[in-house]
Amino acid sequence: MRSDDFADTAYVRVREAFDGLIRDGREPGAGLSVWRAGREVLRLSGGWADSARTRPFDGATLVQPYSVSKPFAAVAARVAVRDGALELDRPIAGYWPEYGRAGKDRVTLRQVLSHRAGQPRFPEAARGVDPLDGAALRASLAAAAPEYEPGTAIGEHALTYGHLIDGALRAGAGTTLGELFNEVVRPALGLDAWFGVPERELRRVADLEYLDPGWAEQLPSAPWLRIPAGPLDPDTVNSAVWRRSAFGAVNLHTNASSVARFFAGLTGEDGPMARLLGPEVHREFLAPQVTGHDEVFGTELTWTLGLLRDRTKIAKGGIGGSAGWWSFERGHGVAYLTRGLADHARVAAIATALGDDLSVTPLES
Repeated sequence: MRSDDFADTAYVRVREAFDGLIRDGREPGAGLSVWRAGREVLRLSGGWADSARTRPFDGATLVQPYSVSKPFAAVAARVAVRDGALELDRPIAGYWPEYGRAGKDRVTLRQVLSHRAGQPRFPEAARGVDPLDGAALRASLAAAAPEYEPGTAIGEHALTYGHLIDGALRAGAGTTLGELFNEVVRPALGLDAWFGVPERELRRVADLEYLDPGWAEQLPSAPWLRIPAGPLDPDTVNSAVWRRSAFGAVNLHTNASSVARFFAGLTGEDGPMARLLGPEVHREFLAPQVTGHDEVFGTELTWTLGLLRDRTKIAKGGIGGSAGWWSFERGHGVAYLTRGLADHARVAAIATALGDDLSVTPLES
């Protein structure tokens, strides 16, 4: 069912592609948004927000988009850099002494934000930890040796990214990832987005469900997502206690309009991101940091301080099928957020209708 839409006449093909996904049953509930020149020019929503199919998915529905969360967590860290509370190239152990153990004494925030800190997954010692026990998960990272010498290899820090940022913020800035994002980043960028959904907003959150029962085990990144148990379990992620928590690598809750607005405001020198971070921090946030083979993605790519970048776009996708991007060629910010966990074929169909290419390619070295 269609619950909410508007579109400029230029987006007929995109509307048809989106309607087809809903009509054919390939999409149980999703939102799509496109922003151009400072305004939203397309918003489509369809399907159902809950597994029981009683609540229509509309433009206000909040979704957990998995790793699309990571750039939002990275912005919180960049605000702390802007304020002088953290430095990109100072060892994190200078703020968080416990983290300096087991060969991590020189790991920097720059390495964390660009997925080179050597901790792409939680250690075996965290296997039995409650995924909502942030203190225990941070302690497990502080105690563990890196999987490779920090700075020498690339691997998306699949579940650890937010806890590493949160640990640095707690120790160096006297705040948490959730507090800094919700109280500073969120209002400054005009986002309907939360790390830790307030109780009054829980009624708007969509249920996640697998479209294929074997989806989680088929993921190429599955080995990096098994510890702790819970982030891929619908019973866990659909619980109120999870939605009210901050698991910064994956559990931002937001809608397509906010994600598209975020990406549309990334690059402009007088845009909202530049105004939030200041010129120097803003430029560094978007600058390529490393190009090479990412062992988790299994491909060659280029990371900035929290985003994927190539010649045509800045982007971030999340397992399950959600994605957001800014197209340099077409001058638009786009987001497709889905509650139906499967591959990225649906968002790829939308990108094709828009004339965008979502393939991950590296910038030339």
